[in-house]
Order: sequence, then C-alpha cells, then structure tokens
Amino acid sequence: MQIYEELKARGLIAQVTDEDEIRDLVNNGKATFYIGFDCTADSLHVGHFMALCLMKRLQMAGNKPIALIGGGTTMIGDPSGRTDMRKMLTKEDIEHNAACFKRQMEKFIEFGPGKAMMLNNADWLMDLNYIEVLRDIGPHFSVNNMLRAECYKQRMEKGLSFLEFNYMIMQAYDFYHMYQTVGCNMEFGGDDQWSNMLAGTELIRRKLGKDAFAMTITLLLNSEGKKMGKTASGAVWLDPNKTSPYDFYQYWRNVGDADVLKCIRMLTFLPLEQIDEMDKWEGSQLNRAKEILAYELTKLVHGEAEAEKAQESAKALFGGGGGSMENVPSSKLTDADLTDGKIDILSVLVKTGLCPSRGEARRLVQQGGVTVDDAKVGSIDESYDKDRLAGDGIMIKKGKKVYHKVTM
Repeated sequence: MQIYEELKARGLIAQVTDEDEIRDLVNNGKATFYIGFDCTADSLHVGHFMALCLMKRLQMAGNKPIALIGGGTTMIGDPSGRTDMRKMLTKEDIEHNAACFKRQMEKFIEFGPGKAMMLNNADWLMDLNYIEVLRDIGPHFSVNNMLRAECYKQRMEKGLSFLEFNYMIMQAYDFYHMYQTVGCNMEFGGDDQWSNMLAGTELIRRKLGKDAFAMTITLLLNSEGKKMGKTASGAVWLDPNKTSPYDFYQYWRNVGDADVLKCIRMLTFLPLEQIDEMDKWEGSQLNRAKEILAYELTKLVHGEAEAEKAQESAKALFGGGGGSMENVPSSKLTDADLTDGKIDILSVLVKTGLCPSRGEARRLVQQGGVTVDDAKVGSIDESYDKDRLAGDGIMIKKGKKVYHKVTM
C-alpha cells in the first residue's frame, strides 16, 4: 500500500484539491509540504500530535516537510474555532515559544540539508509594507467570500476584530511566499483550516497563473485533535515538565472505548494489518488496546524507557500484576510547607497541582472525590503531620484514576 492510500485507510484525509495530482506527488516522494504551528504556548500539546505524526509518515515515504513556526501570524491570532479573540502575546513570548516548539519537533522530524526544513513566518511577514501588501495581495481576496468562510461566520455574532480578519490573508501569503522561495507545493492542515488553506492555493494560482502547481489537503480529525489537547484539568502537553510521561500515558490509557481503535489507527505506526485484527476486539480486550495505544504514543513522545516506566506504574496502581510504584507522580514537601507542624488537605491538593485553587480543592473534597491511603477524605479540615508524611508518605487519589504520592 502506498502512502496516500495508507493515509486514507488510517482515516486521516478529509478533503483535498486535485486528488490525482496530490496522490502522484505524495506517493512518488515529490511533495514539499508545510504545516503551520502558531506559538501560543511554550509547548506543543496532543492536539498537535496528529500533525507531527503525519509529517513523520510523509518524510519516511520520501517527501519533504516544512514545519512553519508562526512567529508572525501569532502576532495576529487565528480566529478559527474561537469564540473570542486570542490573548495578545509579546514578541519576546512568541520567540520563546517558537524555540520550545523547535526542540519538541526534532523528536519527530529529521531536519537538515535535503531533509525537513523549519521556517518562521516572522522572517517575511514582519518586514512587509502594508500599502504594498494591500496593492499586491488585496485585489485577489473577496471580502464577500471571506465572510462566508466558517472560521469567520462563527465569530460574526460576537464580533470579529479587523486584526483577526487579516489572518486568512497572512496564512495565504505564507503559502505563496514558500511556493516561490523553497518550492513548497502542498499545504496540510486541519478541517477547521480549510478556508484559509484554499485561500493560499487560490492566491498562488491567481498571482502566478492557473498552471501554478499548489495543492491543499486536510486531516480528518485535526480540529478534534485540538479538543484532545484539553482535559477537565487543563492541557495535555508534550513537554514532560508540564505533563509527566506517566500522566501522558494515563491520558491515552483512559480514552473512551469508542475512540481507542480510531486513535490507534490514526496516531500509531503499527501495521494496518495488525490494527485490522484489533478491530474485532471487544469487552475486556479494549483495555488491552488502550494499553497498546498509551504505550506506543508515550514511546513516540518520551522514548521507550519512559514508556516502560509509565506502564509499570500503571500496573502497580491499577492491578494486572507486577509493576513498580517508583514512577508514580509524586511531590516532596518541606518544613516551609507546614503550619504548626501540619498541612491541611486543601493545601496538599494545591501544592501538588492536583487542584488549581483552594476553592476547587474544597469542592472536590466536599463531593467525595479525594481519597488518602484508601480512605475517603470526609472533611476539608483533615491534615497531616510530619510523621505521617515521612517514609512512604501518603497516596492521594483524585477521582477514580488520578494518583499522586506525597512525602517529606
């Protein structure tokens, strides 16, 4: 099976322009394609994971990826999928976030001469002359058509700033610029980016003639992938300092029964023949499928050693025989954390990061959602002294699946 057909079989392709040409380019390793990453945080999250895996697959098939860091477009903010305007970041924040992205991407994509490229659109967007852009690019955009785009329509009721209105033009200009300078002939992106991507293809063809060979393609679940990046307790990051390998493993271990095979198909590099066999699994076998998913993705992001540790810790906590408690998430308190030789449960929950505030910690305890050493915490006044926290300390369970060890 060739790579384009594999992408379709894995459920990754939703829409394309010029499918025959795209199939030929991709299958013959002739695609120089880009995916954009705006620098809105100092780490990529699991919502970006699908894009990184796609870039890896296509590079393995001989195609050339361009990881486009949005140092310039982040200054504007993408309105797609947003109900309000994004927080305005400083240039320094964006540069810091871009540097963090680069370090994480290098785990998935091989950069270097003749291999993948990493570009930053700040290098060309920040130097553009506004009047020249209006005269050169503006005539090729219909305001009527732009307002019909889904990314803008959903914002019209609450208000769309003129700043954000320019995002589509900037993204289209990226494609146009890279087509001319580095031979980029294809753009990949999420289904929520379709209008922006079409704008890039149309700009190239309008400016350079209909024979200009620019293609666009969308991933089926990239917008759903962005939802994957968020949980009830915040984001699931690729940076191990923000989301530990154990927590990353547990995130995938806890996906719903209906989603596990879909995630395995789209995100892992297991052979399709093996996954097709797993499609027949049901009942308790789905738990095994979740373990496979969690292990494979943790290995991709954090390496095999960390994946093994996370799996061992999960076995120790949730049964199944064996396992080690050594790598269960933990916090070590100091004397400075104690008041009159003790620390109350609300403070413990906040200091360990299990709750963002005392108010949320109070609600969690009152709702019966906290257990310490297998005993449900019945009062917000419960506290622990130094002797209780010494040695093996205490094991806190938040809800049904989140464990955290606390010692001194």
